Amino acid sequence: MYAYIDGKLTFKNPAYVVVEAGGIGYHINISLNTYSALADAERCKLYTWLHVKEDAHTLYGFADEGERRLFLHLISVSGIGPNTGRMILSSITPVEIQTAIVKADLPLIQRIKGLGAKTAQRLVLELQDKLKKEGADSLISMPQHNTVKDEALSALVMLGFAKQTAEKTIDQILKVTEGTLSVEQLIKQALKTL
Repeated sequence: MYAYIDGKLTFKNPAYVVVEAGGIGYHINISLNTYSALADAERCKLYTWLHVKEDAHTLYGFADEGERRLFLHLISVSGIGPNTGRMILSSITPVEIQTAIVKADLPLIQRIKGLGAKTAQRLVLELQDKLKKEGADSLISMPQHNTVKDEALSALVMLGFAKQTAEKTIDQILKVTEGTLSVEQLIKQALKTL
């Protein structure tokens, strides 16, 4: 529902922050990774995810889009809820988590508080292929000024195509057309080829 909240950081502790935006103070749960990234900022922009339950609406905030994406992958695994996902992101960095899952480093995953052997195995089983498909740099935020190629590649990866395959296809199309296509045209041509 909320993509991000940008505003004045009015309160910060390792578990949550309060960000004032448009005269409203948003209570946003964060990981230690996000807490570290905020440092002594007076203003911040947090990428958010809203968890809706019968008795509560809870906002979770992330320092960057990559951390939020990884969090959503984590909570898609059976037995891992938002609080466990936040605990995982607080224990080791998002890049370390992604690497551990891709390389099936079960001992490292099991060292995270609240994760046993079965949950660690389920994490690897359910997420290893997804994270491999996204590529090693999927946790790096997209640049603010994307090129047509970057935007088309991002869209194709979101649609479920492997990053390397989509990138090769886009490069081939751009060589033929000499880069004069819009993002939409490039995606359409790539979809015909893939």
